[in-house]
Parts: sequence; structure tokens; C-alpha cells
Amino acid sequence: MFAEPFVRASCLALTLFSLSAPLFAQQPLSLSDAVALAREQDPWLEGSRLRQQALAASEVAAGTLPDPMVSMGAANLPTDTFNFNQEPMTQFMVGVSQALPRGDSLELSQSRYALLGEQQTHLRADRREQVAVTVAGLWLDAWQAQESARLIENDRALFEYLVEVAQNSYANTLGQTRQQDVIRAQLELTRLDDRIASLRQQRDTALGQLGEWLGEGYGVDVGVGQSLPELELRAADRVRTEAAVDSTWLGQVLSAHPMVSGVEQTIAASDVGVELARQKYRPQWGLSASYGYREDAPDGMDRADFFSVGLSFDLPLFTGNRQDQELQSAAAEAEASRTDRALALRRLRAGFEAERARLAQLDARNSLYSDRLLGQMRDQYEAALSAYTSVEGDFAEVVRARIDELNARVEALGIRVERQRAIARLNYYLAGLSAAEETAS
Repeated sequence: MFAEPFVRASCLALTLFSLSAPLFAQQPLSLSDAVALAREQDPWLEGSRLRQQALAASEVAAGTLPDPMVSMGAANLPTDTFNFNQEPMTQFMVGVSQALPRGDSLELSQSRYALLGEQQTHLRADRREQVAVTVAGLWLDAWQAQESARLIENDRALFEYLVEVAQNSYANTLGQTRQQDVIRAQLELTRLDDRIASLRQQRDTALGQLGEWLGEGYGVDVGVGQSLPELELRAADRVRTEAAVDSTWLGQVLSAHPMVSGVEQTIAASDVGVELARQKYRPQWGLSASYGYREDAPDGMDRADFFSVGLSFDLPLFTGNRQDQELQSAAAEAEASRTDRALALRRLRAGFEAERARLAQLDARNSLYSDRLLGQMRDQYEAALSAYTSVEGDFAEVVRARIDELNARVEALGIRVERQRAIARLNYYLAGLSAAEETAS
């Protein structure tokens, strides 16, 4: 009797939960939240931390002496009887030997692993900056497509009204509308529908690609909100200037970039590799000790046991085909790492200058659209509509003016988005700003 109400209540609760789950999944995701979530869900960062742990373990292992060698055996056994007490030199031997590293190879190996471990910290910092740029680009793509479609959808009602006006005017024999005007109005309305469908496709594509960075549970049903965030530009007072950016300051900032710092760690590790190659010109020493047990003679005479110690080393005399070649290889690798640093700095500087110039032009275009062009497009449309309603204008001109105004508003929205995209990229190039300021202070 009491089970039925309980079952009904449980079913109702489950139904409400299942209905509310999509609503929660479709909550708008801000740009900052998307970047934070992508960084949190990035498996590469976890892999980098694991690689650093592996290098730390290798660093400890590299500073440890090789395991000692233990030897056991019987020496000088007589082959006629194999009696252990027949000959005075027959003995059972137990020995231990320890190889010593060449020069400072242990300390240098530890230093090399430590440098490579520290490199992972810089690589993770660079990865986080790259994730921010990539996710921001995808989020902005989705937002631009979404809001462009919204602009067109808002104008669609007006175009439907223009089609209705054209049809009524054409039906009225006293009107000035021609059949081609009606067809043109209907054609433009169809084109608007196609643009809306295309923009929705672009939005879904961008959201699908964004889901790759956000992890499971995020896909095309994720909203990106209706407001465009204003990203904060790093060192805006130095970047947003008509004069050229201080080359010395820019060089310091770019040199402190996480990507460059990672390459510098590779250079330092390569230099240690050169020193390791030089250690192979030094001999490798070895220590050994053994104890020989002898049985008493057959007549009962006591025989003393033997104890031996020894020192061994190799002589690296023939170095032409091994040590010399290994040193040459290590030195060439170190120089190649230095060229990687130069290329990285050149790429960062060129990218910064290109985005800075692009941002300046986008700012100018944004001001042009907001101050003049959008108003002029609006005036053109109102003038064409006024002329048409006073039987002095052409209906095709009204449609053309409205489409021009709509295209201008979509273009203005695209400029706003591109400004934020340029700021995101500039922030990547200026990722070493904090480190450069700390070094300067």
C-alpha cells in the first residue's frame, strides 16, 4: 500500500532530473572558464609532470656507483686427483670488485638529468599559454558564428516584411513594384536562411573542436554566452603605442618566454653532455679484493690462507674512432641547440610584430565602423526606404541597402572578435613578461 506512492515519487524525481540535466549541460561557458577547464583537462600537462618525475628518479640513479661484483671459485686444483689438500697452492677464493666512474661523470650525469627535469616546468608553462590561445580561438569562432547568426535572424523579420510589401505593391496595379522585385526579395530571404544555416554549422564545428580540449560532457550543445569578453593585453602601455616598441625591453621579455627557457635548458643539458664526453678521455679505475682459503696438508701441517688486493684501470689510448667522435657529436648537438634558441626568438619577435600591427589596424577599423560606417549604412538604408515609399526610389535599392547594412554589422562584429584574437596571441608572445620583470628587479 505504501510502495506505490514511493515508486511514483521516485519515478517523478528521476524524470525531473533527466529533464534538468540537459539544461545544466547547456549553461553558457565563458571564455575564461573554457581556458581554465582546458588547462585542467589537458593530459599533456599530466604527462609532463610524469616525465619530470621519471627524470628525477633517473637523476638519483645516475649519481649511484655501479653495483660491486662478487666472484667465487677454486684455483689450482690438481687434475690427477682433484684433491683439495694435495697441492699447497690449491685454494677456494672469494673476491669482490668495485668499478669507479670516469672523472666527474656521476656528478655530470646527475646535473644533466636535473636540467632536463627543470625543462619540463618551462614546457608546461608554454603549453598552458598555447592552450589559452587555441581555446580562445575556438571559443571566439563559436561566438562569432553564433552572434552573426543572431544578427541575421533579427533582420529576417524585416526582410519578411519587405517581401510582403513587395507582394502587396505588385498585386496593386498602381504600385511601382515589378515581378523581379518580388523575386529578388524572396531570393534575399532565402539567402539569409542559407547564411544562418552556414553560420550554425560553423558554430557547431567550433564547439565540437572545443570539446576536444574541454573533455567529456562538452560538445555542440555547450553555449558560449552572448557577451564578448574584453581580454586584458599584457604591457598595454608599451604595446599600444604608435612608436616602435623598445627593442631592448622586447628582447628581455622574449628571452624570458617559457618556450625559450625550455630551449635554454636543452642547451645547458647539451653543454653538460660535452663535459660528459670529455670524461671518457680519463681512465676508469677499479678496486678488487679476494680471500683464498687453503686446507691443511695431508700430514696435518697448517697452511696459511691468502688475501689479495688489486687496482685496475683502462688506458684510453686509441681515441680517434670513439672518444674524439663522441666529443665532436656532443659539441655539434650543443651548437644545434643554440640555433634552435635563435630561431625561437626570431619566430617570437616576428609573430609579436605581426600581431601588434594587426591589432593596430583592427583598432582603426573598429573605430571607423563604430564612428562612421555603421551610421552611414543606416542612413543609406533609411534614405532608400524613404525614396521608395515616396514613389521616387527603386525597391531593389532598398533591399541592397538593407543587405549592405547587415553585412556591415556582421563585419563590425568580426572585427571585434579579431581584436580579441589578436590580444590573445599577443599575450602568448608576452608570456615571459613576469619573469623578465622579476629578473630586472
